[in-house]
Amino acid sequence: MSSGYSSLEEDAEDFFFTARTSFFRRAPQGKPRGGQQDVEKEKETYNYLSKEEIKEKVHKYNLAVTDKLKMTLNSNGIYTGFIKVQMELCRPPQTSQNPGKLAATSNGCMNTLHISSTNTVGEVIEALLKKFHVTDSPAKFALYKRCHREDQVYACKLSDQEHPLYLRLVAGPRTDTLSFVLREHEIGEWEAFSLPELQNFLRILDKEEDEQLQNLKKRYTAYKHKLEEALSEVWKPD
Repeated sequence: MSSGYSSLEEDAEDFFFTARTSFFRRAPQGKPRGGQQDVEKEKETYNYLSKEEIKEKVHKYNLAVTDKLKMTLNSNGIYTGFIKVQMELCRPPQTSQNPGKLAATSNGCMNTLHISSTNTVGEVIEALLKKFHVTDSPAKFALYKRCHREDQVYACKLSDQEHPLYLRLVAGPRTDTLSFVLREHEIGEWEAFSLPELQNFLRILDKEEDEQLQNLKKRYTAYKHKLEEALSEVWKPD
């Protein structure tokens, strides 16, 4: 497997933040991948580090590195380093070179990115898609962090504004403690429909819900009348 090395800093001006919005309902979840549990990601609350704390952590990080992918701390407090992202794509994205094919990002392929502490998750996703000439929208993909807790493996979706290199620094260089995974958003078959079609589905569901509710009320009203009749017979004076 190729390391797939690339640098986000070499052409950082090409990257911009794209807001993600979605009105699609979540598709039913299948079996967890590889025995993992997917956890809905809440907003991360960081205890931001001082320059001295960052310096100390970078030093300790570099002492623990075994693959020569060390971090570098600049005088302005910004640090650079490497993250590895594993591809877990269920279907081949569209590419400008070979539409429908993306052999270089087959399932399980690990890619190494050189980024800075200021780079966000959204920028990392865009960098990976650009590297492999993917023409699909970045909004179709999400970056997960995979971590181990008490012999369990959890995959937590990261928000676009989080900073992967900060997570790497805090967790240390060991990928069995923390790793990153790129996946598609699981929006299922709903993405094939237009907005008017989806709105029409909602109207139909609302109508069916109202009909079911009226039928339920009629059933219990009839049951109530029968119960009242039975009670009146029991308590009828001799």
